[in-house]
Amino acid sequence: MRQYTQFYINGEWLDGAAQNLCEVINPATEQAVAVINLGAQPEVDAAVAAAKNAFETYSQTSIEERMALLSKIIEVYQARYGEVAEAIRLEMGAPSQLAATAQAGSGMAHLAEALKVLQTYEFEEAKGAHRVVKEPIGVCALITPWNWPMNQIACKVAPALATGCTMVLKPSEVAPLSAYVFAEIMHEAGVPAGVFNLVNGDGAGVGTLLSKHKDVDLVSFTGSTRAGSLIAQNAAPTVKRVTQELGGKSPNIVLPDADIQEAVIRGAMHMFHNTGQSCNAPSRMLVHRSQLAEAESAAAHAASLVVVGNPEDESTTMGPLVSQVQFDRVQGLIAKGLEEGARLVCGGLGRPEGLEQGYFVKPTVFSDVNNDMTIAREEIFGPVLVMIPYDTEEEAIRIANDTNYGLAGYVQSGNIERARKVAARIRAGNVKINGASGGTDIPFGGYKQSGNGREWGAHGFTDYLEIKAIEGFEAS
Repeated sequence: MRQYTQFYINGEWLDGAAQNLCEVINPATEQAVAVINLGAQPEVDAAVAAAKNAFETYSQTSIEERMALLSKIIEVYQARYGEVAEAIRLEMGAPSQLAATAQAGSGMAHLAEALKVLQTYEFEEAKGAHRVVKEPIGVCALITPWNWPMNQIACKVAPALATGCTMVLKPSEVAPLSAYVFAEIMHEAGVPAGVFNLVNGDGAGVGTLLSKHKDVDLVSFTGSTRAGSLIAQNAAPTVKRVTQELGGKSPNIVLPDADIQEAVIRGAMHMFHNTGQSCNAPSRMLVHRSQLAEAESAAAHAASLVVVGNPEDESTTMGPLVSQVQFDRVQGLIAKGLEEGARLVCGGLGRPEGLEQGYFVKPTVFSDVNNDMTIAREEIFGPVLVMIPYDTEEEAIRIANDTNYGLAGYVQSGNIERARKVAARIRAGNVKINGASGGTDIPFGGYKQSGNGREWGAHGFTDYLEIKAIEGFEAS
């Protein structure tokens, strides 16, 4: 079993002031694969102090120096890419193919994008005799989730480094292994002491301490809406900046002129991707009532194509849910759907046949769902697709927007102009038309209770910068 009980603070691996050990469970086997130590006030204070001290010099580095640092980090990340992928497979049960492509690959992509943006980013703007400058905000607390562990670490760390900020990372205690490898990568790449620090811990402990800390200037959080609200409340007394990427219950409007088979299968497979554990998953599929039967058949076919099983098996396309807690939650919501009268098309309660160990679930499709049902309102965070019939386009748009969330939306249509008009009316931070998918240069974030601020690409730099106006910059 791996022992990851130290903290990375001020360029060194240090023991904690106390032992508060936590096992990391492989969700495919339900066996512990590592042990971490959960930090507390001493570790948080030391890490924040190191970051604050390092900010004095790192904030003054040149763009060229930061570009060189990012380039070195990318070089080391590439060399240790396989270790990152293996850690993700172990900690969250991602199939080996997914762990080695989208999961580990997303970290590399965000680092490369930050380097690309930094090459041309304008930190100063002349306004006649005056100057508007963008300066690093300071010490950043980066609190990341378990579902896309490296994606969320890199899309926060990369812009923070690029803009001249220093940071303390608190990864999820459920999936902390890839973060540990990432800290080793940062050390090997020569990131100056104190610029990057890692303190393991849970949200109630280290997360709360960081969000309240007087010397933290920004909290960037990805996770549940409930936790995001608590972080904002904790941060309010010190008036620090808080950016959040939270939950979602994203609509997927299949318009009558779409290719139903293609659109539904694509949407269902997207829903089952990463075992449904993605905040922007297209979990509510809105289908014209006259096409509902055909859509159900296509969704059931998509579910039949999913191979649930051992993440080490190259043929597996869907692994387990991340934990017993998540398994119980998804099972409870499937039961709630049945109780409230939704019609089960495929899947349902219990593990797939032949899988008696591990937090495996069946790819599940419900139909005849109305938007007031629990499974249409709550983020399930599992491979559960709900199909909601509609009669008119206006009704579909109304249902799509009838949610507390606004992270993503999807529109399927055979008419691009029609699709654009519908997309324009969806209240969400990201809308995909006909399965299109942008890269890391496209901003990511949500409306309403899905959060605030934007990550990825040039837009991701904004939250890490303060704006200063220097009047009379040019001598008259």
